[in-house]
Amino acid sequence: MVKTENLTFKYSRINQKTEEKEYFPALSDLSLTIEKSEFVTVLGHNGSGKSTLARHLNALLLPTEGKVFIKGLDTSIEDNIWLIRQSAGMVFQNPDNQIIATIVEEDIAFGPENLGIPSDEIRKRVDECLKSVQMDEFRRRAPNLLSGGQKQRVAIAGVLAMRPEIIVLDEATAMLDPVGRKEIMAIVKRLNKEEGMTVIHITHYMEEAVEADRVIVMNDGNVVMDGIPKEVFRNIAKLKALGLDVPQVTELTHRLIENGITLPDDIITLEEGVEILAPLLDFSKPSETAKNPPSHMRQTTDIIELKDVSHIYSPGTVFEKAAITDISFTVKKGEFFGIIGHTGSGKSTLIQHLNGLIKPTSGQVIVEGEDINGDKAKLRSVRQKVGLVFQYPENQLFEMTVFADVAFGPKNMGFDKAEINRKVRRALSLVGISEEYFDKSPFELSGGQKRRVAIAGVLAMEPEILVMDEPTAGLDPKGRDEIFVQIKELHKELGNTVIIVSHSMEDIARLCERIGVFAEGRLQYLGTPEEIFKNAKELEKIGLAAPQINYLIRLLNEKGAGLNEDIYTIDAAYKEIFERIR
Repeated sequence: MVKTENLTFKYSRINQKTEEKEYFPALSDLSLTIEKSEFVTVLGHNGSGKSTLARHLNALLLPTEGKVFIKGLDTSIEDNIWLIRQSAGMVFQNPDNQIIATIVEEDIAFGPENLGIPSDEIRKRVDECLKSVQMDEFRRRAPNLLSGGQKQRVAIAGVLAMRPEIIVLDEATAMLDPVGRKEIMAIVKRLNKEEGMTVIHITHYMEEAVEADRVIVMNDGNVVMDGIPKEVFRNIAKLKALGLDVPQVTELTHRLIENGITLPDDIITLEEGVEILAPLLDFSKPSETAKNPPSHMRQTTDIIELKDVSHIYSPGTVFEKAAITDISFTVKKGEFFGIIGHTGSGKSTLIQHLNGLIKPTSGQVIVEGEDINGDKAKLRSVRQKVGLVFQYPENQLFEMTVFADVAFGPKNMGFDKAEINRKVRRALSLVGISEEYFDKSPFELSGGQKRRVAIAGVLAMEPEILVMDEPTAGLDPKGRDEIFVQIKELHKELGNTVIIVSHSMEDIARLCERIGVFAEGRLQYLGTPEEIFKNAKELEKIGLAAPQINYLIRLLNEKGAGLNEDIYTIDAAYKEIFERIR
């Protein structure tokens, strides 16, 4: 079905200093075969070659050397391209790269129309696909009015409507909420099992990877591991050395094994974890692990206050949509504050109010005691205080070199050359971009590297308030952890206020002091991680979830374990369970 033979691909660019063409290998002598109806997950750190490989599978890229065959068709033969792209559908990480129509249902119909599908069948497919991705009510909405996660659902539906024999998902679930990810995976698994669709799924979510028939791990443009999920995920040390991760339940059980507990070394699902651990626990022994002390609100002044903030998009038109309604809450100076919510809940709209990019339809946004929309002259000052990293921060890149892009903010703030140099170098160091990249074009970096550079551009301005919208979506686990560690250190060192929007419940649980939960444009809950995540069932109703490790604890308690349920990290779970093993 899919075959590569000694596939090598090199990107090229013009060196700005020498004006000579330089080549950078992305794939190196890669040979693999994926059979019909296989469900394959591809893992790898940012820059490992995953997306480059994906783009070869429907001839968006052609090999520098070697061959790629799709259903026996050579991608380098121009006459084969149309047939290959009928067979292999591609969903990109950024849905804006593939949404072209002005109305959602028209976008989904575009592919089948170009395949010559009869009108009645197109309407049937559009209806089915909209329902399958939970977007039926948005069928007549303009895509540009949708959230990033909603756009991604539309992009997935558009590919599914063409009924390809092969579907390639390049980080297609990265911007979806937890329930949305599960729904998409359920759809893809059904198509794979019931209709024989071949699935090639690139992801950084390990709980998605375990659902595949086969896991391929890439590094430096080639395959370094290949096997069933249990075989691959038992190699924790090797995966972590490659910048990857394992499911939380796998890491927990391996930690228990390392400390003398006899367990299988291939536990990869919650169900397996419960089945193996429950018989080992002493249910009569009281927990010796103290309950987590509740997180307390900082006893500091409010740095941000929202009073009855509402925003309506396209008021008075057929596209009128209330994005957020009557939002009121405060953020304390120096606080690490989390925002979670289902796809389309209004999170991104909300945070764009915090530095005046969007003005409220009604209500007030107050920063350090002043209404930021009360005086236009003060907006420049506010935007220096409030740094905003967008949902796709790589779209903020525009300069010729990495260094110049990161320097743009400090330069416009009026700092001298020496101070600009200090700020840029520090910011790039914080996000793990080494000096060898300083003079390179940001547009020739991998997706994850672009993300880091864009984040550095905001960090270089050293804002008092740092607002980040899904900053690590699409980053490999090592890159994600490095950025969060550095943000935490920066937060500790400077005492700045950090507001982070994320669909990763695990990250929110371990980082944030308080969390605001949004649904349908309204603030539903506000509290500490303990207060929020103990309501897991209520969160699930609005598209969210608790961290995976908390579900393990709760499932064990359903069997009578009596464990402390205020546990949301692997460290806490390990301490609690280790104390209870006979």
